Amino acid sequence: MAKRKKNTKTNKNSKVLTYTAWSLAVIALLLSALLAGYYFGYENAKIDSTISKIKKEQKKDEKSELLQELKKSEKKKETKDAKVLPKITKEEDVKKRLKEVLKKPTREYISASHEFDSKEIEESIKPVERKITITDKPKLAIIIDDVCVKKQVKAIKGLNIPLTMSFLPPSKYRPNSAKLASKESFYMVHLPMEAMSFTAEEPTTLHVKDSQKEILRRINIIKKLFPKVRYINNHTGSKFTSNEIAMNRLITVLNANKINFIDSRTTSKTKAPKVMKNFGLKYVARDVFLDHNMDKAYVKKQIKEAIKSAKKHGTAIAIGHPHKNTIAALRESKKLFHDVELVYINQL
Repeated sequence: MAKRKKNTKTNKNSKVLTYTAWSLAVIALLLSALLAGYYFGYENAKIDSTISKIKKEQKKDEKSELLQELKKSEKKKETKDAKVLPKITKEEDVKKRLKEVLKKPTREYISASHEFDSKEIEESIKPVERKITITDKPKLAIIIDDVCVKKQVKAIKGLNIPLTMSFLPPSKYRPNSAKLASKESFYMVHLPMEAMSFTAEEPTTLHVKDSQKEILRRINIIKKLFPKVRYINNHTGSKFTSNEIAMNRLITVLNANKINFIDSRTTSKTKAPKVMKNFGLKYVARDVFLDHNMDKAYVKKQIKEAIKSAKKHGTAIAIGHPHKNTIAALRESKKLFHDVELVYINQL
């Protein structure tokens, strides 16, 4: 009987060891699986992280390349725009532009006839219709266009009467016009504009095809050259002033810069009255040209017409040019001016 008990005890111990071994084996398998999962998971995460970094780097490179391409594209566009619409803002840029202009040929004007379209004559370009106004002392403003050299300024000022000088922008044969204007307390700018059939135009002429930006650029140059400018009138300009779109562009720029436009009325088809009305601005225009004909007797006759117009409307504007006969006629007509008050254009 004692022998049997011993075998039972051995069997029990054997079973416990078996269970323990199996348990340890299972635990070992589980630990191995966990370690393997951690390892492979870590490796996968590492791979994913690497892939993500690569993608980010690729995107960064692509973005960098795209930015470089955009910069190149913008640079090309700026270069292209600079050729068409160079930005003139700094003083050195204005000087550079001025040097270019001064190289281009210009001409000397013999009479006021260059102002008109060849198909029209002075008599066909009627002055603007205005109401009759009776005043004790009518006002007459006389503008002298095409002023550009020292001898002209001296001759005009030598008359000792208030005449408004309208200076042409600098050009090859008149490089000092802006410098001469700077010495005056008040002046105008005689801005060249495209004519219907005038071929010998100024190098600074505004054209109908000019964009809003181009006109703004040109007026900025004028302001740099003539910082005190508050009034501008057109030099020739029969084509430009008869184009409503072109005039809209110009008046938009002038109005923004507080510069007044005086219509020289070089064409009967001028759109300036309509454009000025649309802007809510007063239309101011030339009533009489003094020297379309250069004969001194004719100039004196036109001076009388200007005085007559001033008496009829209360105010009038006459335009002449700094020629010998015009200066002489003005000097010899001083007594006639006693019936009116001669004023500068800004006093009308």
